[in-house]
Amino acid sequence: MIGVIDTEGDCAEWIFPADPGAVRAARTAVRERLRHWGLDVLADIAALLVSELVTNSLRHATGPIGVRLVRPDAVDGVLLVEVSDPLPDPPRERVAELDDESGRGLQLVAHAAHRWGTRPGATGKTVWFELSVP
Repeated sequence: MIGVIDTEGDCAEWIFPADPGAVRAARTAVRERLRHWGLDVLADIAALLVSELVTNSLRHATGPIGVRLVRPDAVDGVLLVEVSDPLPDPPRERVAELDDESGRGLQLVAHAAHRWGTRPGATGKTVWFELSVP
């Protein structure tokens, strides 16, 4: 991990280097923060989807990868998760063939998340998804 930006209050943010260890580190950080917030019920799915997005960042971008969680408030009951990288090109959801070893990450995000999308940043892009709190 390059650094922890903030893990207090209603938001947690981390920056990870663009190396394979970032996937495991991001997954662990997300699980720990959600347990701390009492959102254990979302820890596994959030960690899985973060793994997919961080893996996409590693495959297609160079430079640091940001992960951000925003705790749901009592009004919306939705956990916001964001993964940012310095590549400006938005990811493309595609249909993977049966024998393909990749190409299913965004499909998984689209099916498991309440909503998801992308937005450009000052440098790069952010892919975000929301998980409903049961």
